[in-house]
Amino acid sequence: MKEVITTEKVPIKLWLNDIEPGALQQVKNVANLPFAFSHIAIMPDSHQGYGMPIGGVLAAIHTIVPNAVGVDIGCGMCSLRTSLRDIELEKLKRIMASIRKRIPVGFRHHSEPQDLKWMPDLKKKLPIVEQEFESATHQVGTLGGGNHFIEIQKGTDGFIWMMIHSGSRNIGYTVAGHYHDLAKKKNEQWFSEFVKELAYFPSDTEEYHLYKAEMDYCIEFALLNRKLMMERVKESFSDEFPDIVFSQFINKPHNFASEEMHFGQTCLVHRKGATRARKDEYGMIPGSQGTSSFIVKGKGNPESFESCSHGAGRIMSRNQARRILDLKEVQKKLEIKGIIHAVRNRSDLDEAPDSYKDIYRVMELQKDLVEIEIELSPLAVVKG
Repeated sequence: MKEVITTEKVPIKLWLNDIEPGALQQVKNVANLPFAFSHIAIMPDSHQGYGMPIGGVLAAIHTIVPNAVGVDIGCGMCSLRTSLRDIELEKLKRIMASIRKRIPVGFRHHSEPQDLKWMPDLKKKLPIVEQEFESATHQVGTLGGGNHFIEIQKGTDGFIWMMIHSGSRNIGYTVAGHYHDLAKKKNEQWFSEFVKELAYFPSDTEEYHLYKAEMDYCIEFALLNRKLMMERVKESFSDEFPDIVFSQFINKPHNFASEEMHFGQTCLVHRKGATRARKDEYGMIPGSQGTSSFIVKGKGNPESFESCSHGAGRIMSRNQARRILDLKEVQKKLEIKGIIHAVRNRSDLDEAPDSYKDIYRVMELQKDLVEIEIELSPLAVVKG
Protein backbone atom coordinates (compact mmCIF):
# COMPACT_ATOMS: atom_id res chain seq x y z
CA MET A 1 0.00 0.00 0.00
CA LYS A 2 1.38 3.36 -1.05
CA GLU A 3 -1.01 5.91 0.44
CA VAL A 4 -4.07 6.33 2.66
CA ILE A 5 -6.49 9.23 2.21
CA THR A 6 -8.55 10.02 5.30
CA THR A 7 -10.50 13.12 4.23
CA GLU A 8 -13.69 11.26 3.21
CA LYS A 9 -16.38 9.25 5.05
CA VAL A 10 -14.25 6.10 4.92
CA PRO A 11 -10.50 5.92 4.22
CA ILE A 12 -9.16 5.34 0.71
CA LYS A 13 -6.26 2.89 0.54
CA LEU A 14 -4.20 3.14 -2.65
CA TRP A 15 -1.70 0.70 -4.11
CA LEU A 16 -0.37 3.43 -6.43
CA ASN A 17 0.94 6.94 -5.96
CA ASP A 18 0.05 8.50 -9.30
CA ILE A 19 -3.72 8.21 -9.57
CA GLU A 20 -5.16 10.61 -12.16
CA PRO A 21 -7.35 13.49 -10.87
CA GLY A 22 -10.56 12.23 -12.52
CA ALA A 23 -10.15 8.77 -11.02
CA LEU A 24 -9.35 10.26 -7.59
CA GLN A 25 -12.57 12.28 -7.62
CA GLN A 26 -14.51 9.13 -8.52
CA VAL A 27 -12.88 7.29 -5.59
CA LYS A 28 -13.87 10.09 -3.23
CA ASN A 29 -17.47 9.83 -4.44
CA VAL A 30 -17.41 6.10 -3.72
CA ALA A 31 -15.82 6.65 -0.28
CA ASN A 32 -18.69 8.98 0.66
CA LEU A 33 -21.47 6.52 -0.14
CA PRO A 34 -23.55 6.00 3.04
CA PHE A 35 -23.22 2.21 2.85
CA ALA A 36 -19.45 2.00 2.12
CA PHE A 37 -17.82 -0.30 4.69
CA SER A 38 -14.38 0.02 6.31
CA HIS A 39 -12.48 1.62 3.41
CA ILE A 40 -12.11 1.73 -0.38
CA ALA A 41 -9.21 -0.21 -1.96
CA ILE A 42 -7.66 1.01 -5.21
CA MET A 43 -5.41 -1.35 -7.16
CA PRO A 44 -2.16 -0.31 -8.93
CA ASP A 45 -3.68 -0.58 -12.42
CA SER A 46 -6.45 1.88 -11.55
CA HIS A 47 -7.65 4.52 -14.00
CA GLN A 48 -10.81 6.52 -14.57
CA GLY A 49 -13.94 4.60 -15.47
CA TYR A 50 -17.63 5.44 -15.38
CA GLY A 51 -18.85 6.23 -11.87
CA MET A 52 -16.17 4.13 -10.16
CA PRO A 53 -12.56 3.77 -11.34
CA ILE A 54 -11.33 0.61 -13.00
CA GLY A 55 -9.27 -1.17 -10.38
CA GLY A 56 -11.60 -0.22 -7.54
CA VAL A 57 -12.90 -2.39 -4.70
CA LEU A 58 -15.98 -1.37 -2.69
CA ALA A 59 -17.39 -3.35 0.24
CA ALA A 60 -21.03 -2.34 0.69
CA ILE A 61 -23.49 -3.06 3.48
CA HIS A 62 -26.91 -4.28 2.32
CA THR A 63 -26.54 -2.48 -1.03
CA ILE A 64 -25.56 -3.17 -4.63
CA VAL A 65 -24.24 -0.61 -7.14
CA PRO A 66 -24.48 -1.63 -10.83
CA ASN A 67 -21.72 0.76 -11.92
CA ALA A 68 -19.37 -0.62 -9.24
CA VAL A 69 -19.62 -3.93 -11.12
CA GLY A 70 -19.26 -2.40 -14.58
CA VAL A 71 -20.90 -2.63 -17.97
CA ASP A 72 -19.21 -5.91 -18.94
CA ILE A 73 -20.55 -8.07 -16.12
CA GLY A 74 -18.40 -11.12 -15.43
CA CYS A 75 -15.57 -9.97 -17.68
CA GLY A 76 -12.47 -11.89 -16.77
CA MET A 77 -9.70 -14.20 -17.89
CA CYS A 78 -8.93 -17.86 -18.14
CA SER A 79 -5.70 -19.65 -18.89
CA LEU A 80 -4.65 -23.18 -19.76
CA ARG A 81 -1.27 -24.92 -19.90
CA THR A 82 -0.35 -27.14 -22.82
CA SER A 83 2.12 -30.04 -22.79
CA LEU A 84 4.16 -28.28 -25.50
CA ARG A 85 7.54 -26.82 -24.67
CA ASP A 86 8.19 -25.22 -28.04
CA ILE A 87 6.22 -24.36 -31.16
CA GLU A 88 7.53 -23.70 -34.66
CA LEU A 89 6.67 -20.34 -36.20
CA GLU A 90 4.81 -21.79 -39.20
CA LYS A 91 2.69 -24.03 -36.97
CA LEU A 92 1.97 -21.09 -34.68
CA LYS A 93 0.82 -19.03 -37.67
CA ARG A 94 -1.49 -21.85 -38.80
CA ILE A 95 -2.92 -22.15 -35.28
CA MET A 96 -3.62 -18.42 -35.15
CA ALA A 97 -5.33 -18.51 -38.55
CA SER A 98 -7.44 -21.44 -37.37
CA ILE A 99 -8.42 -19.60 -34.18
CA ARG A 100 -9.57 -16.59 -36.22
CA LYS A 101 -11.79 -18.88 -38.30
CA ARG A 102 -13.30 -20.62 -35.30
CA ILE A 103 -13.85 -17.61 -33.01
CA PRO A 104 -15.67 -14.46 -34.17
CA VAL A 105 -14.09 -11.22 -32.92
CA GLY A 106 -15.22 -7.61 -32.63
CA PHE A 107 -18.89 -7.15 -33.53
CA ARG A 108 -19.08 -10.52 -35.30
CA HIS A 109 -21.22 -13.35 -33.91
CA HIS A 110 -21.83 -16.97 -34.87
CA SER A 111 -24.23 -17.32 -37.80
CA GLU A 112 -25.88 -20.29 -36.06
CA PRO A 113 -26.89 -20.62 -32.39
CA GLN A 114 -24.42 -22.61 -30.30
CA ASP A 115 -25.32 -25.75 -28.35
CA LEU A 116 -27.51 -24.81 -25.35
CA LYS A 117 -25.07 -26.61 -23.04
CA TRP A 118 -23.00 -23.43 -23.32
CA MET A 119 -25.85 -21.33 -21.91
CA PRO A 120 -26.47 -21.13 -18.15
CA ASP A 121 -29.78 -22.61 -16.94
CA LEU A 122 -32.59 -20.13 -16.40
CA LYS A 123 -33.59 -21.05 -12.85
CA LYS A 124 -35.92 -18.10 -12.31
CA LYS A 125 -37.63 -15.38 -14.29
CA LEU A 126 -35.02 -12.86 -15.42
CA PRO A 127 -36.59 -10.28 -17.75
CA ILE A 128 -33.47 -8.88 -19.45
CA VAL A 129 -31.76 -12.26 -19.75
CA GLU A 130 -34.91 -13.72 -21.30
CA GLN A 131 -35.13 -10.78 -23.70
CA GLU A 132 -31.50 -11.28 -24.81
CA PHE A 133 -31.33 -15.08 -24.58
CA GLU A 134 -31.76 -15.96 -28.26
CA SER A 135 -29.16 -13.47 -29.49
CA ALA A 136 -26.82 -14.62 -26.71
CA THR A 137 -26.85 -18.16 -28.17
CA HIS A 138 -25.13 -16.64 -31.22
CA GLN A 139 -22.68 -14.63 -29.07
CA VAL A 140 -21.43 -17.31 -26.70
CA GLY A 141 -17.96 -18.37 -27.81
CA THR A 142 -17.10 -14.95 -29.30
CA LEU A 143 -14.33 -12.61 -28.23
CA GLY A 144 -15.77 -9.11 -28.51
CA GLY A 145 -13.67 -5.97 -28.90
CA GLY A 146 -11.68 -3.44 -26.91
CA ASN A 147 -8.97 -5.00 -24.75
CA HIS A 148 -10.27 -8.55 -25.09
CA PHE A 149 -7.71 -11.00 -26.41
CA ILE A 150 -6.62 -14.56 -27.09
CA GLU A 151 -2.90 -14.95 -26.48
CA ILE A 152 -0.40 -17.78 -26.89
CA GLN A 153 2.46 -17.50 -24.38
CA LYS A 154 5.67 -19.19 -23.27
CA GLY A 155 5.99 -19.66 -19.51
CA THR A 156 9.03 -19.61 -17.28
CA ASP A 157 7.90 -23.12 -16.29
CA GLY A 158 8.96 -24.21 -19.79
CA PHE A 159 5.45 -24.78 -21.20
CA ILE A 160 3.29 -23.09 -23.82
CA TRP A 161 0.18 -21.48 -22.34
CA MET A 162 -2.95 -19.88 -23.72
CA MET A 163 -4.92 -17.06 -22.11
CA ILE A 164 -8.31 -15.55 -22.98
CA HIS A 165 -9.78 -12.25 -21.81
CA SER A 166 -13.47 -11.70 -22.54
CA GLY A 167 -16.81 -11.01 -20.90
CA SER A 168 -20.58 -11.38 -21.15
CA ARG A 169 -20.97 -9.73 -24.55
CA ASN A 170 -24.22 -7.86 -25.27
CA ILE A 171 -26.29 -9.70 -22.67
CA GLY A 172 -24.14 -8.34 -19.82
CA TYR A 173 -23.99 -4.88 -21.35
CA THR A 174 -27.78 -4.75 -21.65
CA VAL A 175 -28.36 -5.97 -18.08
CA ALA A 176 -25.87 -3.39 -16.77
CA GLY A 177 -27.44 -0.51 -18.68
CA HIS A 178 -31.01 -1.44 -17.80
CA TYR A 179 -30.41 -1.69 -14.05
CA HIS A 180 -28.20 1.39 -13.85
CA ASP A 181 -30.97 3.42 -15.51
CA LEU A 182 -33.54 1.83 -13.20
CA ALA A 183 -31.39 2.60 -10.15
CA LYS A 184 -31.18 6.28 -11.17
CA LYS A 185 -34.97 6.47 -11.46
CA LYS A 186 -35.51 4.72 -8.13
CA ASN A 187 -32.90 6.85 -6.35
CA GLU A 188 -34.65 9.99 -7.57
CA GLN A 189 -37.82 8.68 -5.89
CA TRP A 190 -36.17 7.45 -2.69
CA PHE A 191 -33.43 9.99 -1.94
CA SER A 192 -32.97 13.74 -2.16
CA GLU A 193 -29.22 13.47 -2.89
CA PHE A 194 -27.18 10.83 -4.69
CA VAL A 195 -24.41 10.56 -7.30
CA LYS A 196 -26.15 9.51 -10.51
CA GLU A 197 -23.18 7.48 -11.75
CA LEU A 198 -23.29 5.51 -8.47
CA ALA A 199 -27.04 4.86 -8.28
CA TYR A 200 -27.80 1.80 -6.16
CA PHE A 201 -30.39 -0.63 -4.81
CA PRO A 202 -30.81 -1.32 -1.06
CA SER A 203 -31.12 -5.00 -0.19
CA ASP A 204 -34.71 -4.65 1.02
CA THR A 205 -35.91 -3.81 -2.51
CA GLU A 206 -37.12 -6.14 -5.25
CA GLU A 207 -34.74 -4.43 -7.69
CA TYR A 208 -31.69 -5.43 -5.59
CA HIS A 209 -32.52 -9.13 -5.83
CA LEU A 210 -33.49 -8.93 -9.50
CA TYR A 211 -30.29 -7.18 -10.55
CA LYS A 212 -28.17 -9.55 -8.44
CA ALA A 213 -29.82 -12.60 -10.05
CA GLU A 214 -29.31 -11.22 -13.56
CA MET A 215 -25.73 -10.24 -12.67
CA ASP A 216 -25.02 -13.79 -11.44
CA TYR A 217 -26.43 -15.19 -14.70
CA CYS A 218 -24.16 -12.92 -16.74
CA ILE A 219 -21.12 -13.95 -14.66
CA GLU A 220 -21.86 -17.59 -15.46
CA PHE A 221 -22.48 -16.76 -19.13
CA ALA A 222 -19.11 -14.98 -19.31
CA LEU A 223 -17.38 -18.07 -17.88
CA LEU A 224 -19.07 -20.36 -20.41
CA ASN A 225 -18.18 -17.90 -23.16
CA ARG A 226 -14.50 -18.18 -22.23
CA LYS A 227 -14.73 -21.96 -21.84
CA LEU A 228 -16.24 -22.39 -25.31
CA MET A 229 -13.55 -20.20 -26.85
CA MET A 230 -10.93 -22.21 -24.99
CA GLU A 231 -12.38 -25.40 -26.50
CA ARG A 232 -12.06 -23.88 -29.97
CA VAL A 233 -8.45 -22.84 -29.26
CA LYS A 234 -7.72 -26.38 -28.07
CA GLU A 235 -9.15 -27.71 -31.35
CA SER A 236 -6.81 -25.44 -33.31
CA PHE A 237 -3.82 -26.73 -31.33
CA SER A 238 -4.93 -30.35 -31.65
CA ASP A 239 -5.06 -30.03 -35.44
CA GLU A 240 -1.31 -29.41 -35.38
CA PHE A 241 -0.41 -31.53 -32.34
CA PRO A 242 -2.75 -34.58 -32.09
CA ASP A 243 -1.11 -35.84 -28.87
CA ILE A 244 -1.22 -32.53 -27.01
CA VAL A 245 -2.43 -32.53 -23.38
CA PHE A 246 -4.03 -29.59 -21.59
CA SER A 247 -4.02 -28.91 -17.83
CA GLN A 248 -4.22 -26.30 -15.05
CA PHE A 249 -7.32 -24.39 -16.18
CA ILE A 250 -7.71 -21.14 -14.21
CA ASN A 251 -10.69 -18.76 -14.45
CA LYS A 252 -10.98 -15.38 -12.73
CA PRO A 253 -13.68 -12.76 -13.25
CA HIS A 254 -12.83 -9.14 -12.48
CA ASN A 255 -16.20 -7.35 -12.88
CA PHE A 256 -18.54 -8.75 -10.24
CA ALA A 257 -20.02 -8.42 -6.76
CA SER A 258 -20.03 -11.24 -4.23
CA GLU A 259 -21.14 -11.69 -0.64
CA GLU A 260 -18.07 -12.11 1.57
CA MET A 261 -16.96 -11.75 5.19
CA HIS A 262 -14.40 -9.03 5.92
CA PHE A 263 -13.36 -7.56 9.28
CA GLY A 264 -16.18 -9.51 10.98
CA GLN A 265 -18.87 -8.06 8.70
CA THR A 266 -20.84 -9.71 5.91
CA CYS A 267 -20.76 -7.33 2.96
CA LEU A 268 -21.17 -7.26 -0.79
CA VAL A 269 -17.70 -6.78 -2.30
CA HIS A 270 -17.80 -5.02 -5.67
CA ARG A 271 -14.70 -5.55 -7.80
CA LYS A 272 -14.57 -3.44 -10.95
CA GLY A 273 -11.45 -4.31 -12.87
CA ALA A 274 -10.05 -6.07 -9.81
CA THR A 275 -9.36 -9.75 -9.18
CA ARG A 276 -9.99 -11.74 -6.02
CA ALA A 277 -6.72 -12.90 -4.44
CA ARG A 278 -7.46 -15.05 -1.41
CA LYS A 279 -4.64 -16.85 0.35
CA ASP A 280 -3.07 -19.40 -2.08
CA GLU A 281 -5.79 -18.73 -4.70
CA TYR A 282 -4.43 -18.80 -8.27
CA GLY A 283 -5.13 -16.00 -10.71
CA MET A 284 -3.80 -14.16 -13.78
CA ILE A 285 -2.54 -10.62 -14.29
CA PRO A 286 -1.93 -9.81 -17.98
CA GLY A 287 0.31 -7.06 -19.30
CA SER A 288 -0.24 -6.03 -22.92
CA GLN A 289 0.33 -7.75 -26.26
CA GLY A 290 3.96 -6.69 -26.09
CA THR A 291 4.72 -7.44 -22.45
CA SER A 292 4.64 -10.31 -19.99
CA SER A 293 1.63 -11.66 -18.15
CA PHE A 294 1.71 -13.54 -14.85
CA ILE A 295 0.19 -16.53 -13.13
CA VAL A 296 -0.04 -15.46 -9.50
CA LYS A 297 -0.99 -16.85 -6.12
CA GLY A 298 -2.98 -14.63 -3.76
CA LYS A 299 -1.69 -13.60 -0.33
CA GLY A 300 -5.14 -12.91 1.11
CA ASN A 301 -4.29 -9.37 2.19
CA PRO A 302 -7.28 -8.11 4.22
CA GLU A 303 -6.49 -4.45 3.47
CA SER A 304 -7.33 -4.97 -0.22
CA PHE A 305 -10.39 -7.08 0.65
CA GLU A 306 -8.29 -9.99 -0.66
CA SER A 307 -7.98 -8.41 -4.12
CA CYS A 308 -5.31 -7.52 -6.67
CA SER A 309 -5.08 -5.78 -10.03
CA HIS A 310 -6.69 -7.28 -13.14
CA GLY A 311 -3.96 -6.12 -15.52
CA ALA A 312 -1.51 -3.34 -16.26
CA GLY A 313 -4.05 -0.51 -16.55
CA ARG A 314 -4.21 2.23 -19.15
CA ILE A 315 -2.08 5.38 -19.15
CA MET A 316 -3.65 6.75 -22.34
CA SER A 317 -7.25 6.96 -23.46
CA ARG A 318 -8.05 5.06 -26.64
CA ASN A 319 -8.39 8.25 -28.67
CA GLN A 320 -5.17 9.66 -27.25
CA ALA A 321 -3.24 6.50 -28.18
CA ARG A 322 -4.57 6.55 -31.75
CA ARG A 323 -3.69 10.23 -32.03
CA ILE A 324 -0.13 10.36 -30.68
CA LEU A 325 1.45 6.90 -31.10
CA ASP A 326 3.48 6.09 -34.22
CA LEU A 327 2.10 3.01 -35.98
CA LYS A 328 5.35 1.93 -37.62
CA GLU A 329 7.34 2.41 -34.42
CA VAL A 330 4.87 0.32 -32.39
CA GLN A 331 4.90 -2.42 -35.04
CA LYS A 332 8.70 -2.41 -35.15
CA LYS A 333 8.98 -2.88 -31.37
CA LEU A 334 6.59 -5.85 -31.46
CA GLU A 335 8.29 -7.44 -34.46
CA ILE A 336 11.74 -7.14 -32.87
CA LYS A 337 10.36 -9.22 -30.00
CA GLY A 338 9.09 -11.79 -32.53
CA ILE A 339 5.43 -11.40 -31.48
CA ILE A 340 2.63 -12.17 -33.93
CA HIS A 341 0.70 -9.05 -32.97
CA ALA A 342 -2.63 -7.40 -33.77
CA VAL A 343 -1.51 -3.79 -34.43
CA ARG A 344 -2.23 -3.59 -38.15
CA ASN A 345 -3.76 -0.15 -38.57
CA ARG A 346 -3.80 3.21 -36.77
CA SER A 347 -7.18 2.23 -35.31
CA ASP A 348 -5.41 -0.59 -33.46
CA LEU A 349 -3.05 1.73 -31.58
CA ASP A 350 -5.48 1.96 -28.65
CA GLU A 351 -4.24 -1.52 -27.73
CA ALA A 352 -0.56 -0.80 -28.31
CA PRO A 353 1.73 -1.70 -25.37
CA ASP A 354 2.67 1.99 -25.05
CA SER A 355 -0.91 2.85 -24.04
CA TYR A 356 -0.59 0.71 -20.89
CA LYS A 357 1.31 1.08 -17.63
CA ASP A 358 4.59 -0.75 -17.05
CA ILE A 359 3.42 -4.20 -15.92
CA TYR A 360 6.61 -4.78 -13.88
CA ARG A 361 5.96 -1.59 -11.94
CA VAL A 362 2.35 -2.67 -11.38
CA MET A 363 3.53 -6.05 -10.08
CA GLU A 364 6.07 -4.40 -7.77
CA LEU A 365 3.33 -2.18 -6.29
CA GLN A 366 1.23 -5.21 -5.33
CA LYS A 367 3.86 -7.59 -4.01
CA ASP A 368 1.95 -7.55 -0.70
CA LEU A 369 -1.17 -8.79 -2.54
CA VAL A 370 0.13 -11.60 -4.79
CA GLU A 371 3.14 -13.80 -5.35
CA ILE A 372 4.31 -14.41 -8.92
CA GLU A 373 4.31 -18.12 -9.81
CA ILE A 374 4.95 -18.07 -13.57
CA GLU A 375 5.88 -15.28 -15.99
CA LEU A 376 4.33 -15.67 -19.44
CA SER A 377 5.95 -14.05 -22.50
CA PRO A 378 3.66 -13.33 -25.49
CA LEU A 379 4.18 -15.29 -28.70
CA ALA A 380 1.02 -14.46 -30.67
CA VAL A 381 -2.22 -12.57 -30.03
CA VAL A 382 -5.70 -12.20 -31.46
CA LYS A 383 -7.38 -8.91 -30.48
CA GLY A 384 -11.02 -7.95 -30.65
